[in-house]
Amino acid sequence: MSILAWIIVTSLFGGTLSVLFAAALTLNTRTSWVQMLISYAIGALLGAAFLNALPEALELSKDPAQMTATVLFGILLFFILEKLVLWRHCHAEECEVHDPVHAATIVAIPPTPIANAMDQHDHGRSGIMIMLGDTFHNFVDGILIAAAFMADVQLGIVTSIAIIAHEIPQEAGDFLILLNSGYTRKQALLFNLLSSVATLLGGMATYFMLQDMNHLIPSLLGVAAASMIYVAMSDLIPGLHRRPEIGATIQQVALITLGISSIWLAGSLFAHPA
Repeated sequence: MSILAWIIVTSLFGGTLSVLFAAALTLNTRTSWVQMLISYAIGALLGAAFLNALPEALELSKDPAQMTATVLFGILLFFILEKLVLWRHCHAEECEVHDPVHAATIVAIPPTPIANAMDQHDHGRSGIMIMLGDTFHNFVDGILIAAAFMADVQLGIVTSIAIIAHEIPQEAGDFLILLNSGYTRKQALLFNLLSSVATLLGGMATYFMLQDMNHLIPSLLGVAAASMIYVAMSDLIPGLHRRPEIGATIQQVALITLGISSIWLAGSLFAHPA
């Protein structure tokens, strides 16, 4: 299968699968499953970043120091993007954003855990914000998927797995926010499916742009690694600390380890023969 075909299939399949799975979880109120998926997603993201994206970027780059600086820049970039989303949503001290719990429900770049959205009452504004942010986030996912596949098919598959894993809890949180904003279940599903098309658009745009700019692939892989690290460490892991009991902690560690292991296994299965 050609690189373009891989990008199209994984972008469409990954986006549709994550939305439908998230809808099934949300509409059946299986919140415990979503909590488990968040822990697994953390492991998948960290595994994809440290076991695949970063090693590939360092191998393609002629300057390791420049590549690590790119990762550092990427982390700062995603921090700034997150701040801009919060700033755009609220200019007043009394607004919902200044409640640290509610703030996490409207940040769409990077993804948000469902736990942060469960008990919040929305006043009608978060729905549009979450869709705009989610569409941009999906477009960025498409860029990362395309860059990974153009570097190596195995890396593209592993990156796609990690992105799908973290998209499911994000989409579940988006569903809850849209329902709280007054949208029907059918509208929430339709809006999320339309938003997921941005993944394909980002992948296609990157594929055709990078045909003559292959030198940018290592930098994009560095930014991809930064995105995965930032999402896992900044947005997903803090939510796990709300369940400090020993049983929950053991479950979280086990699922994070499972996420890392599955990425390592996928990388081994799809590795090119020597």
